[in-house]
Amino acid sequence: MTARPGVIERYRAYLPVTEKTPIVSLGEGSTPLIPAPRIAAWAGAPGVKVFLKYEAANPTGSFKDRGMTMAITKALESGSKAVITASTGNTSASAAAYAARAGMKCVVLIPDGNIALGKLSQAMIHGAEVFAIDGNFDDALEIVKKIGAASPITIVNSINPFRIEGQKTGAFEIVDELGEAPDFHFIPVGNAGNITAYWKGYKEYHALGKCGRLPRMMGWQAAGSAPLVSGSPVKDPKTLATAIKIGNPASWQGAINARDESGGSIGAVTDDEIIEAYRALASVEGVFCEPASAASVAGLKKYVSSNSEFARSTATVVCVLTGHGLKDPDRAIAVSPKPRKVAASVEALLRELKIG
Repeated sequence: MTARPGVIERYRAYLPVTEKTPIVSLGEGSTPLIPAPRIAAWAGAPGVKVFLKYEAANPTGSFKDRGMTMAITKALESGSKAVITASTGNTSASAAAYAARAGMKCVVLIPDGNIALGKLSQAMIHGAEVFAIDGNFDDALEIVKKIGAASPITIVNSINPFRIEGQKTGAFEIVDELGEAPDFHFIPVGNAGNITAYWKGYKEYHALGKCGRLPRMMGWQAAGSAPLVSGSPVKDPKTLATAIKIGNPASWQGAINARDESGGSIGAVTDDEIIEAYRALASVEGVFCEPASAASVAGLKKYVSSNSEFARSTATVVCVLTGHGLKDPDRAIAVSPKPRKVAASVEALLRELKIG
């Protein structure tokens, strides 16, 4: 049996690796691109062709694996023995898993009390040294930068350019599957590395003649954590979508470039709008993602409501869902009806179901 190739093997020709590079992979990438006509109707644009890029199908359950395979691979190639990252959750899970795969030490800094337990459990079980700081993600990243500058430890946050190189493969996969770039690409924005990476991937494929057009990049932040919308850092970001709870994105300029070069936009959606989309994805299309992921779909609905021409169109849209719903099971339980108690008999259940 041939092992499933990861993104480095699949897209080796477009990545900064050689035949001698020691590839560290868990078989990431090749994630589903799911048609979502019922979400299109829910958003008020039944003619729009919506696809969901379901990054939850990556090995650790999020898009971070695309970048981490490259970051850890290049760290290993350089002779590094340890990596460090600041994280709101998904990066820590991915870094810990890939570091374990490579036989490297992994150090994680998280904002105390602001990480979903599903993600924290991953970092812990993979053997990372986890430190909870009294501060937010931006504080943690500043500490990581200083440690990286003063010691022989590799930073694997998205300020590491190899992370962007790996994550751009998501755009390659979309074009390869659709046969063309979409008209619009909707994506959650937190630290802004992913919107930067997707735009880089689309541009590279376009330059190679593999797609005839470029999409408009439509980034969406949580309203309480929207520095790219307000134009200045948010000192105390607030949102239940912890994966995008970042007040000063490391890839700020990359996101702005993606927006401006593509003719797209970066907007904000409220926590209520995020939860509405989160529940709709699960109940209407059977797709379970973490709350931050649903910002892309919440953004789609918001864009439809303010753009009647788009709502009547037959445009092709890809919405990226960045992480699995099981990353934050407490949130799913909190917004769902509670289980109903019933006696252990067929008759009692039928009475509750009102059947017969």
